[in-house]
Amino acid sequence: MTTTRRNFLNLALLGVTAAATAGCSTAAGAGAETKTLRYQGWAGDVTLPELAADLGYLGDLELEWVGNTISGPQDIQSAATGQVDFGGAFNGAVVKLKAAGAPIRSVIGYYGADEHAYSGFYVLDDSPIRNPRDLLGKKVGMNTLGAHHEAMLGIYLKRAGLSPDEVKKVEPIVVPPVNTEQSVRQKQIEAGVLGGILRDKALEKGGLRKLFSDFDLLGPFTAGTYVFTEKFLRDNPGAVRTFTSGVAKAIEWSRTTPREQVVARKVEILTRRGRNEDPAALRYWRSTGVAEKGGKILDRELSIWVDWLTERGEITKDQVKLTDLYTNEYNELAR
Repeated sequence: MTTTRRNFLNLALLGVTAAATAGCSTAAGAGAETKTLRYQGWAGDVTLPELAADLGYLGDLELEWVGNTISGPQDIQSAATGQVDFGGAFNGAVVKLKAAGAPIRSVIGYYGADEHAYSGFYVLDDSPIRNPRDLLGKKVGMNTLGAHHEAMLGIYLKRAGLSPDEVKKVEPIVVPPVNTEQSVRQKQIEAGVLGGILRDKALEKGGLRKLFSDFDLLGPFTAGTYVFTEKFLRDNPGAVRTFTSGVAKAIEWSRTTPREQVVARKVEILTRRGRNEDPAALRYWRSTGVAEKGGKILDRELSIWVDWLTERGEITKDQVKLTDLYTNEYNELAR
């Protein structure tokens, strides 16, 4: 299991040299800033940059969809190696990739946890699992190891006083989100992470009980950020400012616009782009979960993961500096 937990860090290391030597190619010509940003989307979802573009907040800056991603770590790895111009991931993954030597920097928060947008760890109603220690020797299903959900599990166990050796006896395993509910109900795993539409649909059926959630642990917080490479920031400051401020405006539009209107707009965008997607999940949308106005990034939103990764022995504190991890200078709403 130790090797499995380190898989992402190994993946990150593979791409660092390429990122640094390739210079993270962009669509910009010499001396001219790019007007097109390449990115990966998410199947069945409308990302904040896509929403910002549709609302007219990106001005003459265009988004070029190159395909869909399967995870945040993969998305920022693609940004670090120049396959796309920006990517987004859980802040812990950002810290790990930066510690591995990738020349990336976060510019804006784009998702988080609040009373509406959260990921819960669920067990069967009649499960004997009632507290952290009951998870010893049990399997906990989640979409990706070494990312947001495993971090939440680790914090939950540590706060209960479990020793590092005891924490290792709880087994996080990869289970596709669409299979998590069934895996819990069929007792293939003892607990599983559910969020969004999958959580709401599962709870409608009954028979499940929440053990804890990321919101229960940390309150409202921004959990993930969009990153660019340092070279892209140097070469295209105007484009990055337009992008970041546009996404910030889309966050606030989502926050202040009636929910049904936000959902309708997202469904319209998804349907119009013609990627053969099901808009069902969008109808369950409630919140971005972003904590600060316009996605402003705070020290603590990254420092908590520096501490967590250091405790796990995956990085050393001297590998990263908070001042090198992020900047709010491109975000007009963060001033």
